[in-house]
Amino acid sequence: MKLTLVGTGNVQASPLYGCECLACQRARKYPSYARKLCSALLESEGKQWLIDANHPQWASRFPAHSLSGIFLTHYHMDHVQALFNMRWAIHPRLPVYQPDDPKGCDDLFKHPGILDFQPPLKANQAIQVEHLRVIPLALNHSKPCLGYLFCVAQGRIAYLTDTKGIPDSSWQQLLRQPPKYVVIDCSNPPSSKAKNHNNLSEVLELAHALPDSHWLLTHIGHELDEYLLEHPDCLSPNVSVAHDEQCLIL
Repeated sequence: MKLTLVGTGNVQASPLYGCECLACQRARKYPSYARKLCSALLESEGKQWLIDANHPQWASRFPAHSLSGIFLTHYHMDHVQALFNMRWAIHPRLPVYQPDDPKGCDDLFKHPGILDFQPPLKANQAIQVEHLRVIPLALNHSKPCLGYLFCVAQGRIAYLTDTKGIPDSSWQQLLRQPPKYVVIDCSNPPSSKAKNHNNLSEVLELAHALPDSHWLLTHIGHELDEYLLEHPDCLSPNVSVAHDEQCLIL
């Protein structure tokens, strides 16, 4: 199983238009430090699934017939905006696995096109998708939101964005089946009191409690990138900062 972090930025992405902070200056000068909107690509045994759909060049990045389906974390626009164009493709129906959010986003449910929205997933109730065992995990956000624990014979990868902390039911699931990698929302520096996204202190506390997993920060804002520039030694040994196109392999 291979997970490619296609984008690791928060809703502002990076560099932020008009911002002259150290992180945005670096991202303009060195494109490898830029961040697209947060999404990922899961590959296993010749199949590919998008996790969220917001890549600006999705049609060239993911050729026709190359995708087996889409896992949505939630229906905020910065995580689903590519679906509005993707739905009109000339293509077989594409399964979309989703949280229970009757409002969805705009008119996606009314005019789904090729998008085959599956029955809403229930937290902690595993589903089988091809050869993958997938466990949806409840997250804390302003809209119904799911993380995913992807399981194959070689191990497990957890993908947890967008969230503020981890609900106890989801945390207990991670303790029962510790993943090799935990990709987690960490949008903000330690001082932030944002209600819907983790700050660095909160993630470091979680990582300390599950030390045998490697934690990768994603959904990163430019303020956190600037903080990390100024505090290069602030991370725990089992925590690292993700970057666009980074690959995790089991």
